[in-house]
Amino acid sequence: MLDAVVVGAGPNGLTAAVELARRGFSVAVFEARSTVGGGVRTEELTLPGFRHDPCSAAHPLAINSPAFRALPLERYGLEWLHAELPMAHPFPDGTAAVLARTVGETAASFGPRDAGAYRRFIEPFLPKWDTLARDFMSLPLTALPRDPVTLARFGLAGLPPSTLLMRRFRDEPAKALFSGLVAHVMAPLDGFATGAIGLVFALAAHARGWPVARGGSQSLSDALAAYLRDLGGSVHTDYEVKRLDDLPPARAYVFDTSPTALARIAGFGNHYAGYRYGPGVFKVDYALDGPVPWTAKEARAAGTVQVGASSAEIGAALRAVSREGRAPDKPFLITVQPSVVDPTRAPAGKHVFWAYGHVPHGWTGDLTDTIERQLERFAPGFRDRVLARATAGPPELAARNANYVGGDIASGAASGLQLLLRPRLTLFPYNTPHPAVFICSSATPPGPGVHGMSGHNAAKAVWKRLRQI
Repeated sequence: MLDAVVVGAGPNGLTAAVELARRGFSVAVFEARSTVGGGVRTEELTLPGFRHDPCSAAHPLAINSPAFRALPLERYGLEWLHAELPMAHPFPDGTAAVLARTVGETAASFGPRDAGAYRRFIEPFLPKWDTLARDFMSLPLTALPRDPVTLARFGLAGLPPSTLLMRRFRDEPAKALFSGLVAHVMAPLDGFATGAIGLVFALAAHARGWPVARGGSQSLSDALAAYLRDLGGSVHTDYEVKRLDDLPPARAYVFDTSPTALARIAGFGNHYAGYRYGPGVFKVDYALDGPVPWTAKEARAAGTVQVGASSAEIGAALRAVSREGRAPDKPFLITVQPSVVDPTRAPAGKHVFWAYGHVPHGWTGDLTDTIERQLERFAPGFRDRVLARATAGPPELAARNANYVGGDIASGAASGLQLLLRPRLTLFPYNTPHPAVFICSSATPPGPGVHGMSGHNAAKAVWKRLRQI
């Protein structure tokens, strides 16, 4: 009998398996797809030699993750690559705000009226970022806070809606860039705790940047799997689990799946019936014959580029998707250009480019033309660079990854109390109705993003159980 079986080889499932194996438990991972990774994969989606990331591409949370930083992943081939700028936010007039490694360079891009406000907002937290990240990502209390005072100050700053927080700023560059940071979780800007989202992304960039993994995001997943095997764990791919009886005997079962899938497999009925799924995304991967022709020079040097003309335009796009149930005419786009810093991703002189916009849950339309019209506003001539494109709306994303219900790449709406307390209102989110079954996906705290902390935290609950029996 195994000590633990993990279902799903996404970053959280692999992290949970590694944490258990590091403590001497016997672990096996079962993955339905032919490769490990979940939302952290790399594939040739367009043309031979163009290596795309079907989901996650830039990794500010991964490089800052307390879980990943404690593991020797570089020994297994993971190498972080940093563009000159972590992120740029261009405007139609050719100017741009930037999220740079230094607070000073970032503040200067906002203009004189907001530079001081940004410094005053960020600088008190930055020296204590590592401790704050560990405390914040361990909520609810899987570990006692190391710095409860700073965590409380962070809560006071971040729990109000971001629309209140942005009153600190007077001009559009700072407002638009911060609105874009908040929009990464696909929640309306006036939602509960949205200020914390923007603050986390800004601090992460200043602390360690927004890198890409050399060779593609698959490198992170492969490193986790290789380390697990060296620890004595096993990984089984092409193994779809439809019920618990499909799995070998074990003292604990850990699911890196959606709550819906877990309930179906484990026979939990309506236990997670109240769990809400959020908006979907429409994603396009491009093979380009040259770099994106951004008008703003800062965007050409950035690994990630946010596309939204103003905070009002970004807010309207989020409202259209979340509250009006329609695709926006001018979508907010998150784009990543890995080949700016990693030439292994495309043939010589060519580039890969990654972009997505938000759409309603389960939307079945085609946003390609709308996305490209939006890109042309900031990069005239973009379409002339396109050699091939691969599109994926909510149905395709859900088919590729069962955790993306309705195209929701956050594995559950990151809004309201569900942003912090998921998948149920409980202080024990990793536990389930069965004492030997646990959940470790992004549907558990600290929620969406590639950081492995949901798996790390769930592993604590599992090994506590294993030591009791």
